[in-house]
Amino acid sequence: MTDRQRTGLRTARAGSASRRRAGGPLLAAGTAGLVLCVCATGCSGSGAAAEDGRAADPVTTLRESPAALLRAGTSEARTSMEMATGGTRVTIRGEGAYDFRRRLGQLTVILPPDPAGADAHLPITELLAPGALFMKNRGAGVPPDKWVRVDTATLSDGNLVTGGATDPLAAAEVLRGTRTATYLGRTEVAGTAVRHYRGTADLALAARHASPAGAAVLRAAAKGFATADVPFDAYLDDQGRIRKLRQRFSFVNGQHAGTVAVCSTTLLYAFGRPVTVSLPHAGDIYAGRIAER
Repeated sequence: MTDRQRTGLRTARAGSASRRRAGGPLLAAGTAGLVLCVCATGCSGSGAAAEDGRAADPVTTLRESPAALLRAGTSEARTSMEMATGGTRVTIRGEGAYDFRRRLGQLTVILPPDPAGADAHLPITELLAPGALFMKNRGAGVPPDKWVRVDTATLSDGNLVTGGATDPLAAAEVLRGTRTATYLGRTEVAGTAVRHYRGTADLALAARHASPAGAAVLRAAAKGFATADVPFDAYLDDQGRIRKLRQRFSFVNGQHAGTVAVCSTTLLYAFGRPVTVSLPHAGDIYAGRIAER
């Protein structure tokens, strides 16, 4: 073999080795690409699994929703309460803000016009506090600068309907007593993507699992309503927070025979905004007799 042939052979072997070495990184890159594809598929599958989990266990999801509000801290709120009795239907609306951790809120409540054509009622200012409801412009004969205080644990409904607006956290804690529920799919509330659930809660069960402040309210409601069962529709966002909650209560009318049906709707939004609620001093609370309007 000539020197030129030996040189050509060494060059050919070197080129072959180089190609073999180059093949390693290409294979690794191809494997990495496959891993990325598997990861992407797996990530998508995790989201689907989470969605399936919520659909598969809606009862647990709803029972845990009050905790999501506590994590959020605060929100603004709108309320609507429809009452039907004897063929008459009235709607009371409210708007304000709520601090879930301190269990304090303030709502401006608008009463419907008087059927007899009387002058429109002044808006009622309501302050919601643990165990108490404070109202201004509520009840004839109360001085305009005075507040009326009501112990919510003494109310037959636990203030789920008496004030004309359901306490947002009390409404949420009713869901701690969810017995049956169905996941109905995704929809929107005020432009926010939510999951829609429909079910029935038991007030006595809710009282056993509620916070200490909420338990007394729910126990009173469980005894005072015509039934402890509360049908509801709940709309939760991707953080598990209640965005809309529609609940149907019923109680026996003490003045007229029959049962009064009440549909209470609570809308929650603008989570995390500062909320300031100042409770009245003892001297600002009216201690006299309150006449019926």
